[in-house]
Amino acid sequence: MQILLALALGIGLAAAAGLRVFLPLLVLAVAAHYGVVPLAPSFEWLASLPAITMLGIAAVAELAAYYIPGLDNLLDTIAAPLALMAGTLMVAAPLAQLPPWVQWSAAVVAGGGAAGMMQGLTSLLRAKSTLTTGGLANPAVATGEWGGALLLSVLAILMPLLAVAAVVVVALLLYRLVRRLLRQSR
Repeated sequence: MQILLALALGIGLAAAAGLRVFLPLLVLAVAAHYGVVPLAPSFEWLASLPAITMLGIAAVAELAAYYIPGLDNLLDTIAAPLALMAGTLMVAAPLAQLPPWVQWSAAVVAGGGAAGMMQGLTSLLRAKSTLTTGGLANPAVATGEWGGALLLSVLAILMPLLAVAAVVVVALLLYRLVRRLLRQSR
């Protein structure tokens, strides 16, 4: 049961990393610092004050940058590989009780997959928003992504199984929205 909860925690955080890369890492780091989330020994550095400080600075910078027209779309291209790495890391970090090959296989597939799926869907949404509104709606998209990343990160820490259910629901809703928007543009 512990492994299932740790995996669900990681998947929830990884999906949140698809929305914002640094905010879920910051939430995980703070939760680990206060002993709420145990980390694998090789990831204990994440709970250190220097790591929390740097993640906090990165999260604020990332948040601000998404409100600058043009830069938000550029960040989406840079954020994609970072989200995959962060998602992988956040699934691997709580899976201390597994052999390394299982830990990292699960991390790459589940973490990278969840982060990549969310990042891809929100990138398409932002691109469509840019094309249809000239970027005027992008701050609303950025606010929704930030709020979603924070809510999903906290939910993953407090109720990991519910977070995975939320990831599935949000992914389906985003998929339907993107599909509808793409169909309208044709």
